Amino acid sequence: MDRTQGQPEPVEQPAAAPVPAATAAEAPAPAAAGSAPAAVARIVTLTAGDFTLTVNPVDGSEIEPRRPGTGGSAPAKRDAAARAARDAAARPPVLPGPAAPLPPLMARDEERERLVRLLGRGRSVRLTGPAGSGRSSLLDAVAADCGRLAPDGVVRLSGYGHQQPGELLYALYDAVYEAPRERPERTQLLARVRDIGAIVLLDDLEMGGAALDELLRATPECAYLLAATPETRAPSDDSHLEEVFLGGLDRADCVALLEAGTGRALTEEETAWAGDLRFASEGLPLRFVQAAALLRQRDERNRTWAEDEHDEPGVFDERPRDAEFVALPTLAEGAAPAELLASRVSESARAALRIASALGGELPHHAHLPALVGDTHADAAVAELLGCGLLTPVGTRYRLAAGVLRQLEEAGYGDTAAEEARTAARHYAWWTGHASVTPERVAAEADAVLAALAGADVVAAVLLARTAAPAFAASRHWEAWERVLRSGAEAARKAGEVAEQAYFHHELGVLALCEGRLDRARAELEASIGLKGALADKRGTVAGRRALALVADREKAGVEVSPPLRLEPPAPAPGGGSAEAVTTVMPVAAPGAPPVTSTASTTPVTPVAPTTPLAAVTPVAAVIGRSDSPTSLTEVFEEAFPLTPKPAPQAAPATAYATAPATRPRPRRKPALLAAAGALTVVALGTVMALAMSGPDDPRSPAGEDGPAVSSTPTPGASAPGVTDQSGNDPAAGPGTVAPEDPAPGSPASTLTPDPNQPPRPPSRKPVTPPPSQKPSPDGPRPPSPDNPKPPSPDPVTTPPTTPDPTPTTTTTPASPTATL
Repeated sequence: MDRTQGQPEPVEQPAAAPVPAATAAEAPAPAAAGSAPAAVARIVTLTAGDFTLTVNPVDGSEIEPRRPGTGGSAPAKRDAAARAARDAAARPPVLPGPAAPLPPLMARDEERERLVRLLGRGRSVRLTGPAGSGRSSLLDAVAADCGRLAPDGVVRLSGYGHQQPGELLYALYDAVYEAPRERPERTQLLARVRDIGAIVLLDDLEMGGAALDELLRATPECAYLLAATPETRAPSDDSHLEEVFLGGLDRADCVALLEAGTGRALTEEETAWAGDLRFASEGLPLRFVQAAALLRQRDERNRTWAEDEHDEPGVFDERPRDAEFVALPTLAEGAAPAELLASRVSESARAALRIASALGGELPHHAHLPALVGDTHADAAVAELLGCGLLTPVGTRYRLAAGVLRQLEEAGYGDTAAEEARTAARHYAWWTGHASVTPERVAAEADAVLAALAGADVVAAVLLARTAAPAFAASRHWEAWERVLRSGAEAARKAGEVAEQAYFHHELGVLALCEGRLDRARAELEASIGLKGALADKRGTVAGRRALALVADREKAGVEVSPPLRLEPPAPAPGGGSAEAVTTVMPVAAPGAPPVTSTASTTPVTPVAPTTPLAAVTPVAAVIGRSDSPTSLTEVFEEAFPLTPKPAPQAAPATAYATAPATRPRPRRKPALLAAAGALTVVALGTVMALAMSGPDDPRSPAGEDGPAVSSTPTPGASAPGVTDQSGNDPAAGPGTVAPEDPAPGSPASTLTPDPNQPPRPPSRKPVTPPPSQKPSPDGPRPPSPDNPKPPSPDPVTTPPTTPDPTPTTTTTPASPTATL
């Protein structure tokens, strides 16, 4: 079949008869160009939401929109017989050889009755107990009692390795519905699991909080029995779960469990040893299952030596000549018995323990042990290890029991971990790619395959990921599919395999598209297209571009995740016009005043004439022509007192918008500069006035008697000469003294008043010469004229006050020194 066009290719069609539709998934596919001649492929077609996914192990998966009328309908639920078969498949596999007796459930009758009663009422329960407390055995007993309480029966799930509820919901869906080639999208999944009414036994729970709440809300008709350890995250307060704690056994129950495991009554010494072990292990049943295995091994060794004590050992007999009686294990060996137990099992069992230690505690299926160990009878080692308490069932597989992995690593079983993981990876690469292995069998070994992939070298990791990824995709175990693809992409990058790296990125893009993660799908597909373009892979590039076109179509049809920010339009004005936002500048706070919190405020203003088009506002004309700040007092006076006074600009009408002039506006007058100039001028004029009034002709001046007059800085409370005090005690002004006039508004003299809102400018030391136009005329003040609209006020600096003397005298007085600014 053409994987890019979807049309049959006559060149690649086999000559044999067409394969029936029922076995099309298992039919061998033609080998790809450049691959091994014996390579076969299984092409599986799935329905994933709105897409049809064709899993092709040779050229990569293809995705296309689902045809109308195919899929979409809810599948039928399983009947009682199908549920029983499904429950048996969810249990660990039956081991070869005679069935080993299961350890009895000791002192759990009260907890068992309470759990059955709560589940029968539809309540969900969280069973909390430490590792090795017998939670799995109690769940088996409860499952047998609750088989007829729910319409959909009892569903057993394993929560080991699941931190999110997504895969658990899909597992629950597969356990109840008959849908072998369909994986619904999340919306369809939530709608279908809502109708499931079953008692769900979830062992090895590893999630809590919001994730657990999501699982419970998605299935409101299900009653859960959640088995977890105390280290597991606690559920939220809104979950309303019943709590049942599972503790250890008492002394009598521990002795009874030991007698059941050994098949005989204990001696006084063994009973005392059991009491000490119960105190050290807090009465955990797992420790006493292992202790019973230690006693059985001890009995076998002592009984064998007792039977052969009269026989002389042969030359080639490995049995020692002097038989020694095996004593009871110490308390430390009983609390950590993994090393002692492993030393007394068969060689095949020890090899299996090495493999499990290399795979992080995961033990492969017993059918793989003969190939991994090299012994045809190695499959019997699983039953031997399980009877010793070194293994525990987890879902459909076996793992090392709690604490056993750490004890084996301390004993040296992890020294060959790299070699064992490489061997397991190469074995699984051959097994997962074989045509006789179904995807469901590969999914059952997912944890062991992932552990082997993590510990293998880059070459073996690329080969294993390449063969295992299509099997995980066909089995709808997409969490393992994604983990394999990411590990394979990283291994291919390190190994320099560009073609394999392009394959893994393409598969990741298809997976993200099926799950609705469009951004991730686009990034992965673009990376794959770039790598395939560098390899000149035309068919792979076309398949990638078709998948990328589906991403673009979904982005156009879907809702934007982060839409652009859009501001709402302003509210209409009451008069029918549009409201306009005008920014009003606030005044700056004066020195010493409280700070202004905001320098601008926005106030909606309705224009007076809505029909007038909006134009630029006329800027304020600048009074000072300089753009740079002055550096001397002379420049300050030149700017404050221009030679030719400029008329004030006419204010623009408030009801119309003026057009901005074509010329560039000059900068505005600096209020701080004018305030500083005015303050300096007032200080200078006050000083000169005081010096001039205290001349040599003044009889009150001390200069007439002792020397030149000395000016002193007036105090703030003193009144200036010529100004009448409010108290009425000031002497009248002398004849000939001209009182200063108030400057007219807008005149240059009005700028001498400092602005209280601006800080004063520091004074300059450079002397300033008044402009010639400001010097007083000897003939007196000039009349008003167009050039001089108002007579200037008399300058107290250049016009000293004159005092009329009734009696002219010819006395000559020494001239007072001239004060120069």
